[in-house]
Amino acid sequence: MTQLGLPEDIHACLFDLDGVVTKTAVVHAAAWKEMFDAFLRERDGEDYRPFDAAADYDEYVDGRPRADGVRTFLASRGIDLPDGDRDDPPGARTVHGLGNRKNELVLEKIRTDGVEAYDGTLRYLEAVRAHGLSTAIVSSSANCRDVLRAIGAEHFFDVRIDGVVAAERELPGKPRPDTFLAAAGDLGIEPAAAAVFEDALAGVDAGRAGRFGYVVGVDRVGQSDALYAHGADVVVKDLDELGGRA
Repeated sequence: MTQLGLPEDIHACLFDLDGVVTKTAVVHAAAWKEMFDAFLRERDGEDYRPFDAAADYDEYVDGRPRADGVRTFLASRGIDLPDGDRDDPPGARTVHGLGNRKNELVLEKIRTDGVEAYDGTLRYLEAVRAHGLSTAIVSSSANCRDVLRAIGAEHFFDVRIDGVVAAERELPGKPRPDTFLAAAGDLGIEPAAAAVFEDALAGVDAGRAGRFGYVVGVDRVGQSDALYAHGADVVVKDLDELGGRA
C-alpha cells in the first residue's frame, strides 16, 4: 500500500461529494424527509407513515439521481406517480415535481446554514494531488459546482461528472457505474487503476459494478457493515485514517 493507503497500481481517485467531501448528506436527508412527509401526509392523512431520514434515506435515495430517488422510495411504499417534466413546479404530484421540491428545500437550507467541508477530506485531497494522482468529483447533485465553489475546493478536481453532466450525456446514475466510468474515461484511466470514495450504499454498489481497483467506504453514520456488504474494500470514518499527507 502507498502512503495514501491505496494499492500501488491506483493512479486516480474518484470522490463522491455529499458525505465524502462536504457535510451536506445530513442536509439532503432532512430535505428528503420534509418533502416526502408533506406529500405522504397530504396523501394518507395524519396516520401516514413518515419517511425515515436514516433507514429510508440510506436504502432508497442516498447517492441516486434525484428523480431515481423519488421513484425508488415511492415504489417501496407501493406508490406510482407519473414522471412529469423536468421543469414541473416544486411539489407537483409527479416524480419531477417532488424532486424539484426537495431541491428547493436543499438550496434553502444551504443558503441559511452554509456549506462545510470535511477537513480530513481536504487534507487527503491535498496529499493525493501532491503525489501526482488524477482526481474527479462524481456526484448526482446538480448543485455540485456551486457547492465546490462555496468551500473553495473546485481546484482539487481535474474532472467533474455531476447531475448536470450526467443529464447532458444521458448517463444513468448510481448504483449503475456509468458516472464513475465516465470520470475515469475523461481522466484517461482504466477503472482498475482508479479508486472510488463513497459514503452511499448505492455509490459503493456502483464502484464494485464498475470493477474499479479499490472502493473506499466512508462511514459517517455508523453503517460500516453495510458498506462492506455492498462491496467496499476498506471502510473509514474519515479519510485521515488512510494516512495521506501532502
